[in-house]
Amino acid sequence: MSQPTAQLATNFIRNIIDEDLASGKHQTIITRFPPEPNGYLHIGHAKSICLNFGLANLYKGRCHLRFDDTNPVKEEQEYIDAIKTDVRWLGFEWGEHEYHASDYFETLYGYAEKLVVKGLAYVCDLSPEEMREYRGTLTQPGKESPYRSRSNAENLDLLRRMRAGEFADGSRVLRAKIDMAAPNINLRDPVLYRILRATHPRTGNSWCIYPMYYFAHGQSDSIEKITHSLCTLEFQDHRPLYDWFCEALGIYHPRQIEFARLNLTYTVMSKRRLLQLVNEKHVSSWDDPRMPTLSGMRRRGFTAAAIRTFCERIGIGKSDSVIDMSVLEDCVREDLDQVAPRAMGVLQPLKVTITNYPEGQTEEFVAASHPKEPAMGTRRIPFSREIYIDRDDFLEDPPSKFFRLGPGREVRLRYGYIIRCDEVIKDPARGDVVELRCSYDPDTGGGALPEGRKKVKGIIHWVSAAHAVPVEVRLYDRLLRVADPAEEKGCDYLDLLNGDSLEILLRALVEPSLADAAPGAAFQFERLGYFCVDSKDSQPGKLVFNRSVTLRDTWAKMSES
Repeated sequence: MSQPTAQLATNFIRNIIDEDLASGKHQTIITRFPPEPNGYLHIGHAKSICLNFGLANLYKGRCHLRFDDTNPVKEEQEYIDAIKTDVRWLGFEWGEHEYHASDYFETLYGYAEKLVVKGLAYVCDLSPEEMREYRGTLTQPGKESPYRSRSNAENLDLLRRMRAGEFADGSRVLRAKIDMAAPNINLRDPVLYRILRATHPRTGNSWCIYPMYYFAHGQSDSIEKITHSLCTLEFQDHRPLYDWFCEALGIYHPRQIEFARLNLTYTVMSKRRLLQLVNEKHVSSWDDPRMPTLSGMRRRGFTAAAIRTFCERIGIGKSDSVIDMSVLEDCVREDLDQVAPRAMGVLQPLKVTITNYPEGQTEEFVAASHPKEPAMGTRRIPFSREIYIDRDDFLEDPPSKFFRLGPGREVRLRYGYIIRCDEVIKDPARGDVVELRCSYDPDTGGGALPEGRKKVKGIIHWVSAAHAVPVEVRLYDRLLRVADPAEEKGCDYLDLLNGDSLEILLRALVEPSLADAAPGAAFQFERLGYFCVDSKDSQPGKLVFNRSVTLRDTWAKMSES
């Protein structure tokens, strides 16, 4: 599988790598993408994937896919499989370099014993509550555990008995012996191992003690000889701890470099909160198209190329910022504009009868499948006496700048005839408009305009009533009502969910060329936006389309008004 050519702009990480190569510090660049398999990947992970794999490709090195699977309580094979699917979908491959922190459990345990023998780790019997109390605060130093003075021999014996399963879950932990007065709280004797009887997805019940993430992560980088360990900014305060472990153990020391994480407006990037949305049924699943997960975006119709472009466009920096969702949607529009065939769909059908068109007659108009890509060919659009237009394309009392259909007004049907609205039919009970009776100009078919014929400004889309394919259309909007939930102090983020984030249209119609559209296939519904066939719920004869993005950023226009 060929991987995407790196398009990474020059940034501070590339400058560091260039210096390391020039100095001879490294001959081959080795990066890694190290997700925890406790949830599905989201768009924030895409930034890290594109960075780590992109740099490896650019410098002709390699990038490891490593699962930091140190917490069997939250990890599932489903997540492991989904992560691999997402990375491959983005266009990247790791070949033989798939690793797991669990591959190193024996080595990591050996590191723990080494620290104990050197007097740099001890077994502590404090409860979690007592440990928090002893830890201190940002302004007050911590207090040493009464078990900190145990001898090396006693600590080694207790650690081995922990591994053997002699003690109850949570009754003892192994802690590093660093400095309880350190200004950096992460250095105040952090926990290295805890007792936890849980079945691991890969090691089963072989272990009843598991390393903490912050102990396993850096040492796994060391074992794999990672040259540049790229982390987001929240790991900056843990770097001194990683440095301490490498120095104390005397092992290979990767260089950790922090960069700004991706924050996106109108959504959340916490796997814990995303899991809550799934578990509490606020969304249908991890791949709900409203979710910022890569599987959700893929199902919605976002393309891998668009996401890679987005990650390139926002760049790599050292300070956190919030990127507007419209930037991502613009990237999606740009890519779909090039690859999505055109079609006509009517979301809110309004019947139109062409009164002077012969009953029972049908003709076809030929239209390009893509105006800029002749290789995509053409499609045939049937026309008949009864058609449907979108209800939004008619106003009974239109303003002067409304260039669509109204009583006595003319419009051109896309690829077809010019029609004039002669009569409006209403439901006698409700007063709703239920039908328009129009006449057509037979000399204007296929876009023709006879000499002397007045040109009309409005062009609207339509489908033939006799030939249209009924479909379900799902219109998606922002997950949250507010751009930055972090600014909503004292507010539960669940209260910020957008109640109008999904609108389901059950009476939509599309042109017959889409009757056999395959799951995942993308189209531009002319004048409406980009839509894709839902990959999960759509079936032959019961098509479901998801709106990926509108043609224009209507949300921004609404916000400005």
